Amino acid sequence: MMNNSGASAAGSSSGSGEGSAPRRNFKRPKYSRFTQQELPACKPILTPQWVISVFTLVGIIFVPIGVISLMASHDVVEIVDRYDSACIPRNMAKDKVAYIQNAAINKTCNRTLKVLKNMDQPIYVYYQLDNFYQNHRRYVKSRNDAQLRSADEASETSGCDPERTTAGGAPIVPCGLIAWSLFNDTYSFKRGNENVMVNKKGISWKSDRDHKFGKDVYPKNFQNGALIGGAKLDPNKSLSEQEDLIVWMRTAALPTFRKLYGKIEVNLKANDTITVTLENNYNTYSFNGKKKLVLSTTSWLGGKNDFLGIAYLTVGGLCFFLATAFTVVYLVKPRKLGDPSYLSWNRSPLGY
Repeated sequence: MMNNSGASAAGSSSGSGEGSAPRRNFKRPKYSRFTQQELPACKPILTPQWVISVFTLVGIIFVPIGVISLMASHDVVEIVDRYDSACIPRNMAKDKVAYIQNAAINKTCNRTLKVLKNMDQPIYVYYQLDNFYQNHRRYVKSRNDAQLRSADEASETSGCDPERTTAGGAPIVPCGLIAWSLFNDTYSFKRGNENVMVNKKGISWKSDRDHKFGKDVYPKNFQNGALIGGAKLDPNKSLSEQEDLIVWMRTAALPTFRKLYGKIEVNLKANDTITVTLENNYNTYSFNGKKKLVLSTTSWLGGKNDFLGIAYLTVGGLCFFLATAFTVVYLVKPRKLGDPSYLSWNRSPLGY
């Protein structure tokens, strides 16, 4: 009897001990081939033959693309004329800011351009500005897109500081620094005694005209302050029709940029002389900027830009060089694939 009760007590003590022991919480995820990374996978082995072949193939593809891109870029005929310094009178060359800010001085300037190669229509007319930071944070944010889209939001000028309202508190449409600083140089062209017309229709993005600038939004109180920033707008035309503004409002990412002014829709022949009559109104002298007039044709790849072709040639040439270098190394000093003798612990007697 004593033995049985003792055994019973011992069993009860053991049972209570097991019951009171804390249970372990395992955070191990449920087993699957995905969590254990046991799914079938392609594990390529980069043998010397594969590496050399890939580099050679990339070189074969990239070099011809680079050559074709450079040829397309060189087919573009471009005339670039910097006129900001040339159109300053000699007596005011040392005070350019005073010249450009004096409205009483005639800003008309004549320039002569020589066509060196045949230029087929359409010939795109651009103005180029250097050292103009349209990507400045305060400048980029100084606009109100809702106001530009709808006449119902004409009084909405939030975000347009410092060009929000007139001195009397009336809202400016369009408001903001971007619109206020609209480029206002103008160009007209002559070939001999023949006027060369510039088409200014369709120079902006269609999506901008249709969705970002309203057909019922008209300029109000624009450039009516004491300080004039740039061009004035026609108050009888909706913003969607004023394409110079739409082009300007699409801000540039870099301090040197070109914007489309218009299109010449006649062919220009080699050795033609083009007389440009321009109004040098825009102030770039305050920040040491430059102004250039650009006439350019296009190719299937776009305008003149050698960078794409040079980039392809550089990458292709580098791939050919690496393929050649790896081939020489492989032939001069070959090594067995997967040779364990190259492992560090096999090469050092101390194991490291």
